[in-house]
Amino acid sequence: MPIPEDVTGDEIDKDVRQELQSLPKTLADDVAKNLVMVARLIDEDPEGAYGYSKVALRLASRVAAVREAAGFAAYANQKYGEALGEFRAARRMTGNTDLWPVMADCERGLGRPEKALDMAGAPEVQKLDKAGQVEMRLVAAGARRDMGQLDAAIVTLQSPELASNAVQPWTARLRYAYADALLGAGRQGEAREWFAKAVEADKDGSTDASDRLAELDGVEFVDALDENEGEGPGADDGSDEQVQARPDEGDKE
Repeated sequence: MPIPEDVTGDEIDKDVRQELQSLPKTLADDVAKNLVMVARLIDEDPEGAYGYSKVALRLASRVAAVREAAGFAAYANQKYGEALGEFRAARRMTGNTDLWPVMADCERGLGRPEKALDMAGAPEVQKLDKAGQVEMRLVAAGARRDMGQLDAAIVTLQSPELASNAVQPWTARLRYAYADALLGAGRQGEAREWFAKAVEADKDGSTDASDRLAELDGVEFVDALDENEGEGPGADDGSDEQVQARPDEGDKE
């Protein structure tokens, strides 16, 4: 697959670069460039990222960072069985537990929420850092919801991290998951409160909490040009679309 001229391979993390030092330099550079492309595309073009990950995997399947990147690329494309295999391979090579939560989420993706819950109670969780433990809690709550256990999902998310006023990288997603679980259980008032808290913490727009909050408040986004359609000459002046908010009559679920 083609590599853009602006990609040198030096963009990768220094720890990954160190792993690649076991390869001949030319090969290491090629692998690094493909890993850069995986990271660059995985959010916007997961299929493209997957393609580059397969190239890196073909070149250096014995490098843990390559297996991990291939796992995330497969995961982004909902190829959960393949992703789980790559994550397991990476874990065997490194011996660390960092990938434990995403491995559990792959079990959910494969329709095995019970297995994900077993992993949430395994000793490996205690070896995770705080971010990893929060991620594991999110996965466990998701598994509970997969099994129709909404109240248990709510309890699973209740934690010191949820109660804290401090904003951490995981705060918005944790509050959002809690709000969504509350809404699923029919506790709309509490759900609205927590969606609002998620909005406060979501500075980079990692969730759609603001949209969910607007929906609960009965706000609907309307195309202004559609409203003007049929009002005679000049209704559509060729200008760009405008969006305005309009409250509905009554509450909107």
